[in-house]
Amino acid sequence: MDKWMLITLLCLHVIGTIAIYEATADTALHGLHVNHIILVALSCIPMLCLGLVDYRILISKLSYVLYAVGIGLLVVVMLIGENINGAVRWLNIGGFQLQPSEMMKLATVMLAAYLLKKRAGESLRLVQDLLPICIVFFIPLLLILKQPDLGTALVFVGVLLSMLWIGNIRATYMLLCVGAITISIGSICWLYYTDQELLAKMVQPHQFSRIQTFLDPASDADKAWHVNNAMNAIGAGGMSGNMGFYLRRGFIPYAYSDSIFVVVGEHYGFLGSSALLLCYFMLIYRMVLIVKQSKDFAGAYLVLGILGILVFQIFVNIGMHIGLMPLTGISLPFISYGGSALLTNMVAMGLVLSVQLHKDEPLLDMPVRGKASVLHITK
Repeated sequence: MDKWMLITLLCLHVIGTIAIYEATADTALHGLHVNHIILVALSCIPMLCLGLVDYRILISKLSYVLYAVGIGLLVVVMLIGENINGAVRWLNIGGFQLQPSEMMKLATVMLAAYLLKKRAGESLRLVQDLLPICIVFFIPLLLILKQPDLGTALVFVGVLLSMLWIGNIRATYMLLCVGAITISIGSICWLYYTDQELLAKMVQPHQFSRIQTFLDPASDADKAWHVNNAMNAIGAGGMSGNMGFYLRRGFIPYAYSDSIFVVVGEHYGFLGSSALLLCYFMLIYRMVLIVKQSKDFAGAYLVLGILGILVFQIFVNIGMHIGLMPLTGISLPFISYGGSALLTNMVAMGLVLSVQLHKDEPLLDMPVRGKASVLHITK
């Protein structure tokens, strides 16, 4: 297996454990870092096991099954899910809170990779290829929006666009997709400044407050309290960090979870934040190398889909705490505390390691047509 990827994952887990310890010290949640260490150790088992299994067997035999199970769990969440802070996203199973939307991201990427590999790099057709893949992504997206969980839903949109682009979508179709998203975002901004009452009727109250916080943070200091404190805390960290003024006084809510980057920024400053980003860069770099070395379209698309999930979550989570993105509920991969997210990410790394380990083995049923390249991004 890729030893540099395993070393990078180890470094990320060490950083995450230290950050969770700092975030929960002197609080009622002190000791949460011990639970995190146990979760990391347990999640290493499925990661290493999946790394040894041929991923092509999993994609061809289980992608539809895993996708169907994931959709079923999302429906069950709507019916009997546990309500926490106004959101119904979790299933309580034996005292363990399972968040099916996290696992659904990986199941969707697996099925999309299986569908994309059938074209073997040729341009995607509108009805035969593009439409089914979009349906695969939009079914869980709509169910997740009902929870409501806008952050996770946005991950599906970002990963869909990235996989379609690498899957060799026609430029015209991609421009239409990007244009539709641009018009949607522009319409939200235009409505906010021209008719806030209409916009408030179109979105959920908490979504409207986050739009307001992002577009006009000075309009309501209470709603912008979280983002302002996060930016102040990261700025107070300076070059090498401090003792955590904002964190210790409870100015950073959910510091052990979605706001874990603020802990790193305040306690360890620019140097600590840079070390974290360097680890992420190393992980992304190794995954791109695996894609370039892969001789199988399914493996390349699978790794690129997982790469899209990680990059989108890293960018949005860090961006929302430094004022570049609206505040939303997206965890920081391998750093934030959370069993479902950690297990999903480690299983995803197991699939990446499987692609790396089996890249030189004979292909099963993967056709190669024309002169298409596995990695279109090299264009």
